[in-house]
Amino acid sequence: MARRIKFVVYQDEDFLWRWSLKSSNGKIIADSGEGYGKRSHCLRMVGRIIDYAMKAIVVIEESE
Repeated sequence: MARRIKFVVYQDEDFLWRWSLKSSNGKIIADSGEGYGKRSHCLRMVGRIIDYAMKAIVVIEESE
């Protein structure tokens, strides 16, 4: 079975809901940066990120 990146949703020590995006090797490549009071709000944001990523463009900024 192919390994994939995945979102992991969890509660932190303050009982706030957070997400982490983990690479196929288990390393965190992005995280929520903030906690959510409700699990449903955290899951909604994960859904938005997935949707936004599908529509994102890549911009390369050249240094001077």
